[in-house]
Amino acid sequence: MKDYEDMKDYENLYKQMLSIEKELKDKIKSQQKVVKSLCKNMEKGDLKSWTKDRAALQVYLKEQETLLEDMQKHVDEFGIREYVENGDFAEQLLAHCDRLEVDVKGDYPTYEMFPFKVRIDIEDLDLYLDRKRVQCLRPLAFVQDVKAGRDKLLKANFDPKGFVKELAAAYDLMLIKQNQGKTSTSKVGDIYLKSLYALLTPMRRFRKDYDLQSFAFDLARLYAADLRTCEDGRQFQFGPSRNINKSIRILDQDGREQYLATIRFFETAAPELD
Repeated sequence: MKDYEDMKDYENLYKQMLSIEKELKDKIKSQQKVVKSLCKNMEKGDLKSWTKDRAALQVYLKEQETLLEDMQKHVDEFGIREYVENGDFAEQLLAHCDRLEVDVKGDYPTYEMFPFKVRIDIEDLDLYLDRKRVQCLRPLAFVQDVKAGRDKLLKANFDPKGFVKELAAAYDLMLIKQNQGKTSTSKVGDIYLKSLYALLTPMRRFRKDYDLQSFAFDLARLYAADLRTCEDGRQFQFGPSRNINKSIRILDQDGREQYLATIRFFETAAPELD
């Protein structure tokens, strides 16, 4: 890991820009007043004052051009491409995730910021949030947007009973499919959640609107809900797998990661009468 002094930091560039931007805004504000006076003097026929205004306006324009050149110089000296390619951008991205309590997992250049997938496009200097291209090379701003998106999803309405009902229907269909041609059939078994996802989204356009990450997010909200019984009275439980590739990673209500692989719907035995 590099020493902090040796790293490029977008926040340093941003602070430099804030100072220049303030000066530029002040110049533009003064320029607008001169333009207003220039037009008024032309309307009145006061060409002496108009000439002074025109000269003042030229000064402001040159000053603004100098400021813009100064801004470009700072951007060039910072070196955006080197910032991304040498890993400083990614390292600061992860640091801001830690500071803002945004869960992140993965390796450069692809990460999971639950419930989103994030990819750094080194060639084109772009970020991808799921499938959406995001042109943002300020790590802090990007992580703030991810956090805001996550919080918005958490506040969205979620019907755990309706979601379980859909899962149960897909589960029953998958059991029928697996039992076809078999002499002994079972109404209970562990079914991979990824298999149910494939059944719920049979066509590519469905998966585009409801990707695996969205499914994982719904599973996380179901996992956190106080619900373990279906509408038809059956109970359900999640199960793990030794094969991590068959599992779906979620965060529970305490922010701890859990790996869910299977689900089982079953009827509870009726109590025996005395």
